[in-house]
Order: sequence, then structure tokens, then C-alpha cells
Amino acid sequence: MTVTVVSMNGLDTDRAVIRTKHTREDAVGFCRDYVGKVTPDCIREELAVRLNDEVTANCPRGEFVDFQGNRYRVLGPSRDKDSMTKYVLKNLPSGEIADGSSASGYPTNIQIFKALCPSRAPLEE
Repeated sequence: MTVTVVSMNGLDTDRAVIRTKHTREDAVGFCRDYVGKVTPDCIREELAVRLNDEVTANCPRGEFVDFQGNRYRVLGPSRDKDSMTKYVLKNLPSGEIADGSSASGYPTNIQIFKALCPSRAPLEE
């Protein structure tokens, strides 16, 4: 999923907001770059995905809300040497810790947090 940024306000504050829109061009780019084939079905399916039009964060608390409305907190560096992540990312309602896989949402969610809270965001190598 890719989106177009419309506006950014309050980055690095307790009221950080990035507003977006999901365009046909975003869907074409996603189909080309991630699916590997641009087809009418792929574009239609991408445009049908329901997303909130903004992501928000309370940067001092390390908390943010993704495009689906899920709430997370960045807890700090991972102390588990076998972890696939450098930082601990917790889903607040479920208490689940992201394992670093795409399925866990870690790569996308860390990027959302970095965009909202650039000076507080974890540095990934």
C-alpha cells in the first residue's frame, strides 16, 4: 500500500498528524513495485482497501495510530539478540509485540512512526 501525503502538522509533538489520500497512481505504483504486475484487478483491489486518511502520534509517549486505526507504542531498543527487530513495537490493545516480519506490520509501522516523529524515531540500519 502506498499513499500520497497531503499535509503534515505538529511532527515530533504530542499531536503529530500526517494526512494522506490514496490515488489511482498510488495503486498503480503498488501493483507495479510490490505485486509485479499492473492489472485492472490489482488496481481495483488496491483502491478498495479501506484506510483512514491520516496517521497520528503522541511522539513524547512513543504512541501512534496507523492507517487502520490500530494503536502502537515504541518501547525502546530490543534487548533480545535473536530478535528480527532493533526496537520493540507493541500493539496497545492486544499487547502483542511485533516480531519484525511483514505479517507483524513492523516494517510499515516503524516507517509511520519515523514520519510522524523524526527526531524520536528509532534508527534502523
